[in-house]
Amino acid sequence: MTYDAKKDIKWGIAPIGWRNDDIPSIGKDNNLQQLLSDIVVAGFQGTEVGGFFPGPEKLNYELKLRNLEIAGQWFSSFIIRDGIEKASEAFEKHCQFLHAVHAPIAVVSEQTYTIQQSDTANIFTDKHHFTDAEWDQVTAGLNHYGEIAAKYGIKVAYHHHMGTGIQTKEETDRLMASTDPKLVGLLYDTGHIAVSDGDYMSLLNDHIDRIVHVHFKDVRRDKEKDSREKGLTFQGSFLNGMFTVPGDGDLDFKPVYKKLIENNYKGWIVVEAEQDPEKANPLEMAQKAHKYIEQELIGNN
Repeated sequence: MTYDAKKDIKWGIAPIGWRNDDIPSIGKDNNLQQLLSDIVVAGFQGTEVGGFFPGPEKLNYELKLRNLEIAGQWFSSFIIRDGIEKASEAFEKHCQFLHAVHAPIAVVSEQTYTIQQSDTANIFTDKHHFTDAEWDQVTAGLNHYGEIAAKYGIKVAYHHHMGTGIQTKEETDRLMASTDPKLVGLLYDTGHIAVSDGDYMSLLNDHIDRIVHVHFKDVRRDKEKDSREKGLTFQGSFLNGMFTVPGDGDLDFKPVYKKLIENNYKGWIVVEAEQDPEKANPLEMAQKAHKYIEQELIGNN
């Protein structure tokens, strides 16, 4: 079976541009039907599950009406705080939901000690660093998640994320070295690693064989610089315009896409950009991203 990027890669866009789970007041008037219909208009094939989404029956009905799919859903993991057994019970319920909506990916982030929702912590300097014992606990727990997910035909995609214990390339390297490749995959997020480390290609190049899910998030470097200088929180930084959709910021996605297709990447690439929908019209942003993808990425490969 020959590899065909146009068939083997699916393109989605995350609901976070319409409504933000961390700040419920943002985009609260954008309902599920509006979001899904905008996604169709913009030309994407699917989305990820947002916190405001309904149960499987209602969601599947709305998806079927629009011929859309669910790529995956975020899971806030608390292996360190709650222990592996309790955390795994919550994760199994998560997998049951994903299975019911035919989603292939569980997006996992260890949220113990995270500062991404803090009202005061400087996102650029104040993150927690796991101890060796905590690393052992997290990696053992993630391997167990992988065993649970496999029962449902789902893959674990670990999300390196600003403000958490696993954010940088060095931390992601350790995670990959300490987990079973058959059980734990990597979610590669351009925006998070670009802001964290400045360089977004090294992580991709070094762990291309572990990547099972991709987020395309662009960065406005001037807004990032301004946010750093002001010592803003994570939420303050994205409200300051640090993130945007591909084609609207300063990252070059061409080498990223080229690397993915050279290595026969199969799965979802999901556009994701935390923004205030009052300032960045979600449909307009989605259309801008889709145009960039079609003209600059797919059209040139």
